Amino acid sequence: MFKSFFLDRRWFLWSIVGSAVILYVTWYKVQIDVEVNEWFGSFYDLIQKALAKPNAVTFDEFLAGCIEFFNIVSVYIIIAVILDFFVRHYVFRWRTAMNNYYMKHWDKISHIEGASQRVQEDTMRFARIVESLGVSFMRSLMTLFAFLPILWVLSENITELPWIGAVDRSLVYLAIISALFGTVLLAIVGVRLPGLEFKNQKVEAAYRKELVFGEDNSQRAEPETVKELFFNVRKNYFNLYRHYLYFDIAKWSYIQYTVIVPYIALGPAIVSGALTLGVLQQILRAFGKVEESFQFLVHSWSTIVELMSIYKRLRAFEVQINDAINVESVPAD
Repeated sequence: MFKSFFLDRRWFLWSIVGSAVILYVTWYKVQIDVEVNEWFGSFYDLIQKALAKPNAVTFDEFLAGCIEFFNIVSVYIIIAVILDFFVRHYVFRWRTAMNNYYMKHWDKISHIEGASQRVQEDTMRFARIVESLGVSFMRSLMTLFAFLPILWVLSENITELPWIGAVDRSLVYLAIISALFGTVLLAIVGVRLPGLEFKNQKVEAAYRKELVFGEDNSQRAEPETVKELFFNVRKNYFNLYRHYLYFDIAKWSYIQYTVIVPYIALGPAIVSGALTLGVLQQILRAFGKVEESFQFLVHSWSTIVELMSIYKRLRAFEVQINDAINVESVPAD
């Protein structure tokens, strides 16, 4: 899954150089996010000034602030579009490397249940998900390194928390605790999902295989056989849906309820008038970025579950290939 792409010199430009390009551009996008956060502070202070006193701000000043935002996000849009185009090619090259490796050893793995589907579909899904999760993880780290110092400085304005009292740099600790709570919660609630996804793909492969045989052989894909196989598919999907139900309850409850957490924490400073509107917006965005960085597993858990299922299926390929190569390499007596 990895060595066919990252350890093969034929794919060096795409695997190593391409990965470096993706990470660099991702870092640059994070820097633009920081610039946007600074823009929010100055722009909302301008709005507060305009609302406090009529004609204190001219329309030209207001429009200049809007144009500044337009200039910042225009660069972001161009970079994002080019990066997405590059990533699509990157993922397909990774799939090509995996496909070439598996097809080279097709005689050793063709007997495995759903072998054709694994080569045709799982290779693409694996490359796409790993790339997406890898970039998301690195972006979370980069965002954390960029916004944590900002939130640390902005936390100087918050001298106490409701019901707790004075806590130095309280917003930083609050973001960490909130994210850790969500991560642990969803890891516990979703612990059974990877195994259920893997089992689900096995019954899907068996059903698909019988239908494929039925296309060329009238003795296969009989109604009773297909009915039984589809019943297994139905049973496993419904079981998976049931487990995702309580997982989604925990996930969406956590995500939605924690939106109000920074507002409650900022409550004393807001009601006492210790913050300007611009500083408030900067704090909220910085808090959100830091919390979101720590919430990588929270937002990615469903995708990680899917990846673990695909990994198990492709891993079965590679175990079979390695075992066959080892047997072939043993000298005959």
